[in-house]
Amino acid sequence: MRAMVYHGASNALRLEDIQLPDPAPNDVLIKVEACGVCRTDLHVVDGELTEPVLPLVPGHEIVGRIKSKGADVSGLQIGQRIGVPWLGSTCHHCHYCRNSQENLCDAPVFTGYTRNGGFAEACIADAGYVFPLPEDADPISLAPLLCAGLIGYRCLRKAENAQNIGLYGFGAAAHILTQLMVWQGRKVYALTRQGDTEAQAFARDLGAVWAGESEERPPVELDAAIIFAPVGALVPAALKAVRKGGKVICGGIHMSDIPSFAYADLWGERHILSVANLTRRDGEEFFPLAQQAGITTRTQTYSLADANRALNDVRHGRLQGAAVIVP
Repeated sequence: MRAMVYHGASNALRLEDIQLPDPAPNDVLIKVEACGVCRTDLHVVDGELTEPVLPLVPGHEIVGRIKSKGADVSGLQIGQRIGVPWLGSTCHHCHYCRNSQENLCDAPVFTGYTRNGGFAEACIADAGYVFPLPEDADPISLAPLLCAGLIGYRCLRKAENAQNIGLYGFGAAAHILTQLMVWQGRKVYALTRQGDTEAQAFARDLGAVWAGESEERPPVELDAAIIFAPVGALVPAALKAVRKGGKVICGGIHMSDIPSFAYADLWGERHILSVANLTRRDGEEFFPLAQQAGITTRTQTYSLADANRALNDVRHGRLQGAAVIVP
């Protein structure tokens, strides 16, 4: 099969012919229909996530159909459409797995990081960690839901019943989450990089009540702020924007260092939280909600051979919505 392979020597992937893998007893082999390009993929190829298993096929927002399955797989059928997320499998026996925190597992497997992912014509996945997806939906539109959607939803769960919520960084995750929050009756305040009036207009089109630059203060005190941009300096800015008792939720797997800030900005029982990975429960809750809310994704498609261009467009913020590779 063809795949875009990362060897670690540079931040460029190489188009190669590699062996089509055979599924282990608990695995499924998937013919990839579409694979979203996530900022986490960028952190991998840019060396900011430092423990990839090389050589590596990145990609963890995978939509495809089951081509074959291992002897112990039940409940899934050949030809069925499924989604493969970042969390590839867990150990089942560490403290976190035993206490419904599998996203914090001590010995996890991550798709497109410690196991080959979806920048390829096919991939392997643990059958216990995939999600059945609608047969009649567009696979390109579905792909960004597998991480941008899931991580956004997990961030929203941390925000609990917050009504006025600021989103710092308006890319793939924020444009999905905005639609869900508007459907739920919450108010969205979008904060973008300086001068990005196109992203601000996009946010307002999706239902944000206000959009401005991340250095600005929203017109109301926020109940919560969710930071998707990997910029540590946004944490003190968001603390100034949330009310007493409010939450600042960091949704990325990597962020630049957070600068020092005055204790007065944290005081008043404000909280700083991080979101790590996802759980299968997140998907079980999120995908039905996404259908009920009528969430659509804005995407730009790329061929498999153009994966480096897709990563570069994400790197430089040249997209409104999400990049998706179609093998």
